Amino acid sequence: MIRIFRTKEGILKELQKPEENCWIYVVNPSQSELEKLSKELSLPLHFLTYPLDIDERPRIDYEDGCLLLVIRVPQYDEDNEEVQYTTLPMGIILKENFILTISSRENEVLSAFLEGKVKGFSTAKRARFILQIFHQTALSYLNHLKMINRKTSMVERELHKSMRNEELIKLLNLEKGLVFFTTSLRANEIMMERLQRGEIIKMYEEDKDLLEDVIIENRQAIEMANIYSNILSGMMDAFASVISNNLNMVMKFLTSVTIILMLPTLVASVYGMNIKLPFQNSPHAFLITMLISVGLSVVGILLFIRRKWF
Repeated sequence: MIRIFRTKEGILKELQKPEENCWIYVVNPSQSELEKLSKELSLPLHFLTYPLDIDERPRIDYEDGCLLLVIRVPQYDEDNEEVQYTTLPMGIILKENFILTISSRENEVLSAFLEGKVKGFSTAKRARFILQIFHQTALSYLNHLKMINRKTSMVERELHKSMRNEELIKLLNLEKGLVFFTTSLRANEIMMERLQRGEIIKMYEEDKDLLEDVIIENRQAIEMANIYSNILSGMMDAFASVISNNLNMVMKFLTSVTIILMLPTLVASVYGMNIKLPFQNSPHAFLITMLISVGLSVVGILLFIRRKWF
């Protein structure tokens, strides 16, 4: 999918063909679309294919007057039962008269620009646009980290009374997502710091301040991811013991019940023998046998309660 936009009088409008200071929005393009973009816009083809590789790391590359920035953005996949939180690469290609973004899937970072949620956004201010993408990426990571924290709290409440591994697996999957986030955030930070140190793109003083704020937000996201990851690791160890203890409590209760039920069974077994037994000639033999069975059961229950075996 290829769409072209340009801000006019503060409003983002879609165009039919590229113009000066436009934004070319590319998502999951076909090979023919990539070749067409490369030819019409004079872009190196590998600049368009790098961000489509799911394992591509954040980087900066420059070739033939074309600047490529690759960052990793958070991705939430509700249908993925194993790992719902992961990251995907997104490419930003900057030339003199346009900016192009390319990714294998739609993401909420660029969706915020399309939906007009980013203030002061203009496709003509390309350097500022790049920094705003970085800032929106950092905010997106922070929002997803808050969601992970809420999900962790929900799973924690379930674990208090759980005897299954399902909740532990949920925590493990959340921890995997945090590992992906931490790795991508650190790689993004390295790329941003390189952008800050070198004069790769022309930035005004306010742009430099914005880049510094973005780096701070990114570091905050790294710290949050590390904290949540440490909490999850400790929680998984603790609740593995809780699940084991819950199972032991159930087994202890069932064992106690089995012993209590064994007492009347023993009496019934003895009086079921084909030999001379006490009270066998009494008209109240059955009642006496039942009273003995109930009495032994009551004594057993009281004994177990006193020793806290129930």
